[in-house]
Amino acid sequence: MSVVPRGWRAVLCWFFVSAVAVACAPKRVRENDGPPGMISFPRTAADSAKAPPQPDVPPMPREEPPPPRAEGARDVRVALATAAQGAVLSGTGAFRIFDAKNAVLVRARGPDAWTVERRGRQLRATRQGTSTSWSDGVLTLRSDREDEFGVFAAQRYRGAIRVVASDTGVVVVNVLPVEWYLRGVVPLEIGGPRAGNEEAAVEAQAIAARSYTVVRLAAIEGGTSRNANYDMLSSVADQVYGGADAERPFSNQAVARTIGLVLRYNGRVVSAPYHSTCGGETAEPDEVWRSANEPFLQRVSDRIPGTSDRFYCDISPRFSWTRSLTGDELDAAVRAYLASYTTVPAGGAGHVRGATVESRTPSGRVARLIIAAERGNFSLRGNDIRYVLRTPGGEILNSTYFSVQTESRRDGSLARLVVKGNGYGHGIGMCQWGAIGRARAGQSARAILATYYPGTTVGLMN
Repeated sequence: MSVVPRGWRAVLCWFFVSAVAVACAPKRVRENDGPPGMISFPRTAADSAKAPPQPDVPPMPREEPPPPRAEGARDVRVALATAAQGAVLSGTGAFRIFDAKNAVLVRARGPDAWTVERRGRQLRATRQGTSTSWSDGVLTLRSDREDEFGVFAAQRYRGAIRVVASDTGVVVVNVLPVEWYLRGVVPLEIGGPRAGNEEAAVEAQAIAARSYTVVRLAAIEGGTSRNANYDMLSSVADQVYGGADAERPFSNQAVARTIGLVLRYNGRVVSAPYHSTCGGETAEPDEVWRSANEPFLQRVSDRIPGTSDRFYCDISPRFSWTRSLTGDELDAAVRAYLASYTTVPAGGAGHVRGATVESRTPSGRVARLIIAAERGNFSLRGNDIRYVLRTPGGEILNSTYFSVQTESRRDGSLARLVVKGNGYGHGIGMCQWGAIGRARAGQSARAILATYYPGTTVGLMN
């Protein structure tokens, strides 16, 4: 029996231990030789005989796009139509239509147009003989990419377009973040394009519009919404909104520069009403509306310091104006609108014989107007006057900052009513043309807002 020298025993021992360790160690198995995300099956001997091994290839692109942006709790819901009988939806790129449970009903690409139909409280989408199943309540279009848009009534909109079934038709609502919404509001409210020396006015408009929006959203959270399906109307009843097609570079920049900024009074965000042209002086709320005054909504003179007859807003095309109504036109307006604002006897007021200003507010606006007619005298107050003295086309009166003159026929009947006035809009809060005039004079957005909303400060919304 041979004996292994001591030094060699150590070497053989090391070799034996290493071999055992390699044999017993767990092997890291590569699950497959295909690209990541693809399913592959074990290769058989027959497979190997059929074809030589294939080299690795890049992964195939995914067919399914990423999920569209979901609506957030702080998004604003803007009513685009409140009593439609249907809605035609499409997109500028790939989009999907979802039901109320967020299940995908339609995958499509713009300009494929799908018509939403209603059956009671159920909705379905149809296109060229193809229809989805009837779904309860709500259908929502979402674009696959944030840089693409949904389309309704030939207008492009950011965010989602939601169609809600009502008892009498459908409500079409654009749901989107506040900052996106403001991009479609500011250029329509301030007008434009605006020059470089008017940027401060556009920024002031963005902050005022954002403040108004935040207060409306807070009302929804507090349970005082006017409608369960939307927060805002897209008209002058709230703020004029035109979607992505209304956006302009000058206003987008103002929204971006003021992102998140709102008006605060004693720490709370305040509703910031505004109007086109004050005509020389703004009004307090109780002069025009049936509402209490606010400490930050005071009468403000728009007179340029050092002048006797110049105003920051006298650059407005409606700083001064004249409206003339014939006797027949005034009779028609009274017949159509008077009963909505005051008590009228059965059979109507009859022919109008005259109109006189009974009283004025502290800012010089008409507080009460008396309409003298065949069946009595009828009193109108404040902003109601504007909605009665309409043109034959239905346009309301420019403002309540006016005086009246009457012309009579030989038989004593009214031949014509001539209304001469100043300003355009309700006259409360920021005068938009005044803001433009102040910006041209070098005032900043904060200075403009501090003037029209005394006591407020500009700060971030929560």
